[in-house]
Amino acid sequence: MKWSILQAFPAFSPRYLRPFIRFCAHQSALSIGKKLHALILTTGLSTTQNSFLLNTLLHLYAFCGDIPSAQKLFDGIPHLSKDIADWTALMSAFSRQNKPHDALRFFAKMLENGIEIDDVAMVCLFSACAWLRDVGMGSQGHGCVVKMGFEGRVKVCNALMNMYGKCGMVGEMRRVFGEMKEKNVVSWTVVLDGVLKWEDVRSGRLVFDEMPERNEVAWTIMIVGYVGSGFSKEGFLLLSEMVFRWRFKLNYITLCSLLSACAQSGDVVMGRWVHVYGLKMMGMEMDIMVGTAMVDMYAKCGRVDTAVKVFECMPRRNVAAWNAMLSGLAMHGRGRVVVDMFQRMIEEVSPDDLTFIAILSACSHSGLIDQGSYYFDSLESVYGITPKIDHYACMVDLLGRAGRLGEAETLINQMPIPPNEVVLGSLLGSCNSYGKLQLAERVLQKLIEMNPYNTEYHILFSNMYALAGKRDKANALRKVLKTKGIRKIPGMSSIHVDGHVHQFSARDKSHPKTPEIYLMLDDMIQRLRSAGYVPNPASQVFSGSDGIEDNAIDLEEKEQALFSHSEKLAVCFGLLSTKPGTPLYVFKNLRICQDCHAALKIVSKIYNREIVVRDRNRFHCFKQGSCSCCDFW
Repeated sequence: MKWSILQAFPAFSPRYLRPFIRFCAHQSALSIGKKLHALILTTGLSTTQNSFLLNTLLHLYAFCGDIPSAQKLFDGIPHLSKDIADWTALMSAFSRQNKPHDALRFFAKMLENGIEIDDVAMVCLFSACAWLRDVGMGSQGHGCVVKMGFEGRVKVCNALMNMYGKCGMVGEMRRVFGEMKEKNVVSWTVVLDGVLKWEDVRSGRLVFDEMPERNEVAWTIMIVGYVGSGFSKEGFLLLSEMVFRWRFKLNYITLCSLLSACAQSGDVVMGRWVHVYGLKMMGMEMDIMVGTAMVDMYAKCGRVDTAVKVFECMPRRNVAAWNAMLSGLAMHGRGRVVVDMFQRMIEEVSPDDLTFIAILSACSHSGLIDQGSYYFDSLESVYGITPKIDHYACMVDLLGRAGRLGEAETLINQMPIPPNEVVLGSLLGSCNSYGKLQLAERVLQKLIEMNPYNTEYHILFSNMYALAGKRDKANALRKVLKTKGIRKIPGMSSIHVDGHVHQFSARDKSHPKTPEIYLMLDDMIQRLRSAGYVPNPASQVFSGSDGIEDNAIDLEEKEQALFSHSEKLAVCFGLLSTKPGTPLYVFKNLRICQDCHAALKIVSKIYNREIVVRDRNRFHCFKQGSCSCCDFW
């Protein structure tokens, strides 16, 4: 039986409850808000005329990210009792919770219901378009901005510029910026981010220097831009200026952004500086996000043992921290360590879908067929996780690497979801490794239907034809690429020395130390041959060089091309520029070829150097004539 609480406690009224619910929303006190909701329902306060309590609760749930509860309340409130703020509260929740499609559908629903669009709705619209990279819908929104006279709303224009920037429309972004009568620091920061992403670091620095005001975000974006582009010294100088001259303190978001940039570029020197700064500012009670970013950074920079030490010292670890550690170990081919560590993990946290991607990847790189199959089969039955496309891709890779291509094809055919490029591309790579030409032809046709402009598939298959003695078919595939104007993605290798990134391509002669590098290369090849190295011409079947047909390249020319692969040039520069015994860390954008893999094993022994190469798929640690992958890659 409902009773009137207003009669017993007159002060307990909607007038006092609404501010308290708003306070709960701003404090993200969802549990207290739910208790108030229950109290309002059981006491009958929700039926009080013009109380607007349900509207206020809608805002609470939307602000706290509980979209199902917010949606249910929204649907239950009569249409005439809802105002624009209620509509935009739910639309904002969709946007904040990374549900851009729902946000766009809700925007369309607002238009259908004749709801007057305000600046909050437009900001949500542009955020959704930016997330989806939907410049078409975003441009229509731009038209609405002009039609409704919102060009003077700074937040709307900032969101519009962000949408254009995320979609690569830098010209449009700059045009909106130029037409703005009022700009704030966010406006400048949005332009800075877009210019750094789509133009270059020099153009970004010009924008940065013109900024009348700079906040922590602007400084961080500029420093990350430098680090990501290989300008480590410039990034260090700017970071020093930010911290020591302008007295900015690096918060956990800034630290994570810097560590992420170091992880992608391989800049461990900057990463170590950030690590030390984090320890000084936070002590051993380091933020869990920062600790996770550090684990990821050290692993991706080739220092996986340091990553393990950081991980073991973390006072608290969530599933993201465990996933970062397992993924790092997987990249380094330490599959058995990953399997053992997983047993520790499940005692501390519950694994998620990313956990099993790391485990399956580790098993694949380490040849742990039985263990990988066990975890894949246990996904749904034991852990309640529905296998996703990435899990199937790992399993296909696992079976393919082991030569069980028939099982891999059967798995693809039995998948409840259509295979994507990653799944089929993995199978094609295995076909290449085991010379399964007929299966490869079937897979290639499907890949071409998905993405006819991916050169990697054509080149891989052309190499397979050439190795099988089908030179005419190999050249025909190459002509298809030329006819379509599609060029091979060049292999690039980089190495960090003295605060600078030195980048090399095959046969590169643009480096200032080119004469010394090629003298070192000649010496290295001589010593390699003396140690038993035999060039593998199969790694140079498809040269990709314009104007030279493959059948016109004789054996000697192929060998010369092999000698000047980008990773060999990077290693030669490293041998020249570092002290004897110093480990070399090379980062390559493509998969390391078989010839370079064989050569670097011998180089590590004759020069007594540890050489760590991060290619597109994993790490290879060459030491004393062997590789950490045990030739299973």
